[in-house]
Amino acid sequence: MKKVYIVVAKRTAIGTFLGSLKNESVADMGAAVLKNIIDETKINPEKIDEVVVGNVLQAGQGQGIGRQVAIKAGIPYTVPGYSVNMVCGSGMKALMLGYANIKAELQNLVIAGGAESMSQAPYLAHGVLREGHKMGDFKLTDHLVYDALTDAYNLCHMGVTAENIRRKYNISREAQDEFAVESQRRAIEAIKSGKFKDEIVPYQVNTKKGSFIFDTDEHPREGTTVEALAKLKPAFEKDGTVTAGNSSGINDGAAMIMLASEEIVEKKGLKPLAEVIAIGQGGVDPSIMGLGPTPAIRNALKMANLKLNDIELLELNEAFAVQALGVIRELSNEHGVPEEWIRERTNVNGGAIALGHPVGMSGARIVVTLLHEMIKRGSKLGLASLCIGGGMGTAVVIKNLC
Repeated sequence: MKKVYIVVAKRTAIGTFLGSLKNESVADMGAAVLKNIIDETKINPEKIDEVVVGNVLQAGQGQGIGRQVAIKAGIPYTVPGYSVNMVCGSGMKALMLGYANIKAELQNLVIAGGAESMSQAPYLAHGVLREGHKMGDFKLTDHLVYDALTDAYNLCHMGVTAENIRRKYNISREAQDEFAVESQRRAIEAIKSGKFKDEIVPYQVNTKKGSFIFDTDEHPREGTTVEALAKLKPAFEKDGTVTAGNSSGINDGAAMIMLASEEIVEKKGLKPLAEVIAIGQGGVDPSIMGLGPTPAIRNALKMANLKLNDIELLELNEAFAVQALGVIRELSNEHGVPEEWIRERTNVNGGAIALGHPVGMSGARIVVTLLHEMIKRGSKLGLASLCIGGGMGTAVVIKNLC
């Protein structure tokens, strides 16, 4: 079967909840990144076979987010586009779908990515007005909490599933807070040293007071300490350990990746950055959904005929500190690799606790960030994975060609 290459991988900076990107639509953010990719590659947009965009909070965004992104980016009407919702894995699932179609020789050039505006998630009336609400109050449901952050099977917040992992592995509050502080430290260091400049597309934000360029992740909190986090109250259970400080953020942003076949790379003289050599997915009990990366990584490594210690860099989406620590423990036990070895190579520029977690974007974002750091370090093999609400995980293995 033919090889699948990553030609370009870009993203916006990540906005904090109700922050710089609060008024920016998913379609506009995604289109801005896609336009940049087309400009950089100078590819004829007519050669693109499809645009696939992961997006979770679709209510109120208008019809067909993937199609909107394509058209707003100047892609011809002849090129189809669609959106995919696999909750937190949506952006990575878009990449996996593009990979599969190119691998099967059905397509040659696919734009895959993810975009999310958690700030713009509306409130839902759940059909109570369809037949006419005659009298009394009715309930509004928060689209953000209900469709992105609530387990549909146990009817609990994602944070409760994190507490379940804490109980399963007896992971202390202190260990979680220490992990969160390290995520913040690494992210701040990466921002100050310009690590993200190559992957971020400057985005123009227009407001009533004027315009400004948004090009720096704004969610990280410099100076975060274990002592400060220890003062925060549990967010999901009275006697719990999961807090706002050791959980991922609620955020906005977009990431896009150009995938190409061997044929079009050779024909158009494109210079790929990496090869996608394997994908994997898997499922776990929804009540411990955060452990979903474990089977996904197992399946991706099997497809690539690799061992975990062959991987030089990892990106593991930090939905919660305890969730990431739980996955690291499972990987250590399963693959016979010390936990510290894994932690040294995972999220070297910080993770979602610091950078944020725009749910539809994150699956693509961690691949973008992984690839650019691999290029900087000269690392050959990298793996990106994330947990998914409902008890699933996805993973991608890439090979650096630079």
